[in-house]
Amino acid sequence: MPPKPAPPKTAPAKAAHPDLFLWEGTDKRGTKVKGESKGTSVASVKSDLRRQGINPGVVRKKRAPLLGGRANKKKITPKDIAIFARQLATMMSAGVPLVQSFEIVGKGHENPSMQELIMTIKGDVEAGGTLTEALAKHPLYFDALFCNLVFAGEKAGILESLLHKIALYKEKTEALKAKVKKAMFYPIAILIVAFVVTAILLIFVVPQFQALFAGIGADLPAFTMMVVNMSKFLQAYWWVILGVIVGASYGFKELNRRYVAFQYFLDRLILKLPVLGEIVVKSTIARFSRTLATMFTAGVPLVEAMESVAGAAGNKIYFDAIMKIRDEISTGQQLQSSMRQTGLFPNMVVQMVAIGEEAGALDTMLGKVADFFEEEVENLVDGLTSLMEPLIMAFLGVVIGGLVLAMYLPIFKMGSAL
Repeated sequence: MPPKPAPPKTAPAKAAHPDLFLWEGTDKRGTKVKGESKGTSVASVKSDLRRQGINPGVVRKKRAPLLGGRANKKKITPKDIAIFARQLATMMSAGVPLVQSFEIVGKGHENPSMQELIMTIKGDVEAGGTLTEALAKHPLYFDALFCNLVFAGEKAGILESLLHKIALYKEKTEALKAKVKKAMFYPIAILIVAFVVTAILLIFVVPQFQALFAGIGADLPAFTMMVVNMSKFLQAYWWVILGVIVGASYGFKELNRRYVAFQYFLDRLILKLPVLGEIVVKSTIARFSRTLATMFTAGVPLVEAMESVAGAAGNKIYFDAIMKIRDEISTGQQLQSSMRQTGLFPNMVVQMVAIGEEAGALDTMLGKVADFFEEEVENLVDGLTSLMEPLIMAFLGVVIGGLVLAMYLPIFKMGSAL
């Protein structure tokens, strides 16, 4: 088993954000130049300028605008962190020094908040801290897995290699999340569109036909009367319906946030759903395998790695099962045996883990399992999308076509009577 890396030093809870400084100076030719630079202090800005061949003169902090402030800053996403890891690994592979790599990556990033974060880390590294310590100051963006891999890379002198592993891990996990979201939200989005279109027809279009039919004075077919009554009800009580929808959505979110029992019920229900449940199961197994393989590569002992793996599962049922596996392997039981007892892992996964344990190549086998299930998820999502498209078209045709037919039935009836 790989040796356990020492944990990174405890860092302050909050790191200083770099500020924007205005500066004036002279370049190598003696020409006066001026501009703006980010830094944590006047001294750090002057140091940066000297490295660029500029002799700094006046350096002063730029005043923040009275309005706006940080309001226009974009949120830092996991995708931003994945891109950062990939760019940093690429820079180091090209032989660019670490501090200079931060400078290039930071200034080239499109997200101002990410630029600020990268320049803060750069300042900490320049001040003499290790990269692990600098990253550990920002646990919201760099988790224990990220910091452990960086620490192992710094200690073994293979930071470039492990940064590539981090980038690969982040890219694959984010791609997997995107596929699962696509499978879950695609039908929901279509249903919302169908609801909105139906509401528009009932509120604005049907009343026009209703006025026309009232002028004729003929008896309306039952189907048309049903649609007219629905239109009247929606016009009179639309605010009640809207309130119920908003209240139900809020209540669902609060139940899911406050009550663990409801979370378990929901996660268990999702696992039992046809097609969608299979996608969730396979994506959870893929995340389990990918995270455990990466943690094992970083040198984290198996028992300690399982807690991070459980957190990455994204499902309460699998979280409990993985924590139970952790307790069992801490008493000396084999990983493959504990996984089999949960009944949540397919036999193929258990067999691959068993081979990995016997051959001393557990991380390699888990990587292969993750690759297989990620591909399975992709195929399932593509298949579900292909299946849903004709079903959704048929559904929209029945709903919208039914409303149109209801409005034209009286016209057809009058035409046949002539």
